[in-house]
This record gives sequence, structure tokens and C-alpha cells, in this order.
Amino acid sequence: MRKGLLHKPVHLFGPILDKIILTHLVVIGLPTVLYYFILENGWDLSFLHILIPVLYLVTSIVVIGEAVSTALTYRRGHVSKMPRFGIVQRFMRSPRTQPLYPLLRSPGDIPKCSLIVAAYLPNEQQIILETLEHILETVERPEDGLEVILAYNRPERLSVEDRLERMAEQYPALKLICVEGSRSKAQNINAALEIVTGEITGILDADHHPQGDCFTRAWRWLSNYRYSAVQGRNVIRNQEVNFMTRMIAVEFECIYGVSHPAKSLLVDTGVFCGANGYWRTSVLKRIGFSSRMLTEDIDASFRTLLSGHNIVHDPTIVVTELAPVDVRSFWFQRKRWAQGWLEVTLKYQGTILKTMRLDGWQKFYWTLLLVYSAGFHFIALQAFPITFSLALTGSNAPNIAPEYIWTMTILTLASGPLQTLAAWIVRTDSVKQSAKDFWVYCLFIPFYCVFKSVIAITAIYDHIVGNTEWIVTRRSNDALPEAK
Repeated sequence: MRKGLLHKPVHLFGPILDKIILTHLVVIGLPTVLYYFILENGWDLSFLHILIPVLYLVTSIVVIGEAVSTALTYRRGHVSKMPRFGIVQRFMRSPRTQPLYPLLRSPGDIPKCSLIVAAYLPNEQQIILETLEHILETVERPEDGLEVILAYNRPERLSVEDRLERMAEQYPALKLICVEGSRSKAQNINAALEIVTGEITGILDADHHPQGDCFTRAWRWLSNYRYSAVQGRNVIRNQEVNFMTRMIAVEFECIYGVSHPAKSLLVDTGVFCGANGYWRTSVLKRIGFSSRMLTEDIDASFRTLLSGHNIVHDPTIVVTELAPVDVRSFWFQRKRWAQGWLEVTLKYQGTILKTMRLDGWQKFYWTLLLVYSAGFHFIALQAFPITFSLALTGSNAPNIAPEYIWTMTILTLASGPLQTLAAWIVRTDSVKQSAKDFWVYCLFIPFYCVFKSVIAITAIYDHIVGNTEWIVTRRSNDALPEAK
């Protein structure tokens, strides 16, 4: 939903298959030739045999650290008392750049709240009425009131708008904004921000069903002026559709239940993930969203952090959403995410290192996540050309201490299952998930990682050639399991 947005059907094969072949010829084929040349001339690749396992080791340590910290803090999505954030800073007795306010003070009465639901209506007309009805009937209303703003765009008037207008007459809290000329979610939200009246503003996507106490939980953090935004937890509710949706459901538990909360637990930082985020409206209006970025949410997150405001993760603020139900939708969604993170890395990495708004550990953590994630997929795939070049030249691998190799291998192989175990421990009761799916996901991780590496490499190629087309993730009743 930005300039270049495609609504027409796009086939996964054809041009995309050409990209995959081209990028992997560059990433695997050319290095194979280079390493072959190096080995044939009597040199060796010892440094790569040492470096690549070290990179895997760093990733494993971060993943395991995140898993342990969340598993020890949360149980089944609940927490008996508010956690203390910044484990690393406290353990290392590192000074904090931001003043340490008490983590929780008496929040008092919740002020007036606003919910913005952003939608590209042709794509979401089959689900938007259900979403709005759920919000209006479920979300608890603060004493000062609640407003729900549907900010949408469409190429031409649709029949569903008549039903939306009737719903707005039935529910005075509902406001409709058709953002003429909008081609992005960012533009829709920015238009809604011009009319919001709540002191707290939450942002949802058109398929998101929040729990009733979302503002009550968010206000626990936002009443404390240390935090300007709180990101909740997204759970897949259509996991029963097929194998892919079940794996995505477990992956989301790993991301939103383990990885994201760990950012706050370990170094007291966070990221807004595009929806199910709750902001102090005054801050959100100043930050706004850029329609020029593929991931306007991540861009807004770093502008928030670099301006001195902090974001916190609370996995007890839950919404359910719909996962992509086919490979095509998954491909384009994840490619946009990968390309968007690359855009943000190139734009903000230098500023992150220079800013005084983040402390040393926060800078290290974000640098690791940004630069490392941008280059990791390329480096991870170098295991293939190294193996091919050794086979072509008949060379033997360098004689490296077996303890080193075994340690790296065990930690690398264990990190994914340990993260999945932590996700099972902290899983939410909002959607019932099968233990079998978590076990299958553990076995599926190596193949899943390779597939996502293919997507990430393709995203780098698209960024280099300037392809920023945003292809909408299909959302309809087809994404829901059949009634039983």
C-alpha cells in the first residue's frame, strides 16, 4: 500500500524464480569460483572456517539469552508482578542514559482512548465489519470515552461502505475516514492522527481482534513517563487452515512471546511492530509515519528511540490476527519485511552509533540486530560454496579443534528448539495451540531458515535494483478455518 502497490494477481514463479536463480548464482556460485581459485593457489580458507561458526555462535547466544529471560519471567502469557527491565545493564552495572523512573506508579483513571484501524478496503472488505464489531463490542471503554477510527483507502466506492456507514450510525464511537489519494497504510494513519481526541492511541490492522483490557494493560506503562509506546503480542487465530499457518502460528509465539519481550527484559528497549501498539498520542503525532518506507512501523520505531522516547513490550496485551494461507502471500509479506529492515539499517545505523539517546548496551543490541541480520543470510549461505570448493579441489577442511566445532554446532542446533520451548512455556491462552505443532516446528526450523534466507537474499537484490513494490497480503474469509 504505497507507490507501486500491486493489486493484480502475481504469480510466484516466472520473474521471481529468475531472481532466485540470479541472486544465488551471485551468493553461492561466484564465491565457489573464488574459493576454488584460492585453494588451487595453495592458500586456505581457515579464517572462514573459524569466522562463520563464530557468527552462528553469536546468533545462538542471543537467541538462547532471549529464550531464558522470557521463560523465567512469563508463564502462559501471565506475570505475577511487573518485570524489571534492563537485565544486562543491571548485571554489568552500566550507567543508563535515560533517567530511571519507578517502573510502575499508581496509574489512576484511564484517560480517553482512540483506536485507529488502517485498511485497504478492496483487500479487507470481507473481514472489516467483523473486526469493527469485535472492537466495538469487546474493548472496555474508559470513563472518559473510546473512539474507533477506521482510516481506509480504495480506488472507487465499494458496496461495503454502505454497511460501514450504517454501523457508524449504530455505534457513535465509530468514525469513518476515506483517505482520498492515499496509497499507503502510513498515509491512512497520518490522516486519522489529525482527528484523534484520545490521550492514548492504539493502532490495529483490519484483521486484528484485541482483548477487552488492552487499554488497561497499556496504561500501566504509558502512565509512567519513561515509556511513550507499548507493543503488545500478536497471535495467529487461523492456524488450523493448513501446515503453513500452523508453522507461522508457532513462529509468532517465538517472535512476539519470546524475542520481542526479551528486548525490553534484556536492555530495556523495544520496537513498534505496525499494529497492536499503544502510544501517548502527543508523541505519536510528532513521530508520524513515512509512506516512503516499506516498513513504516520500524522506521517510526527508530525515530521514536532516537528522539529520546522509549518503547516497551508487554506480551500480555494480546490481539489475534490472520496468517497468510499460501506461499505467494507469505513470500511477498516476508520479502517486504526483509527489504524494509534493510532500508532502516542503511538509514539509521550510523545515527544509532552516534546518538546519546541510547546507552552502550542498547546501541550494541540494535547494531547486532540491524547489521548482523542484514548480512547474516549472505554469510550463513557461505557454508555451501566452501563445501563445494573443497569437493572440487579435493582439499581437506582445516584441522580445527573438534571442541570448537562441536561447541558451535551444539549451540547452533539447540538455539532454535530452546526458543520454541520458551515459546511453549509463555504461550497465551487466547488461541489453543497443539504441542505437536511446536515439536514439528523444531524439526522444521533448518528448512524454514533456509527458505527465509532465500527470501532475504532476493529482498537485497530488489533493494539494489530499486524495486519497492508493495504487494498486498491477501485477507479474506478464505484465511479462516471452516466452521466445524
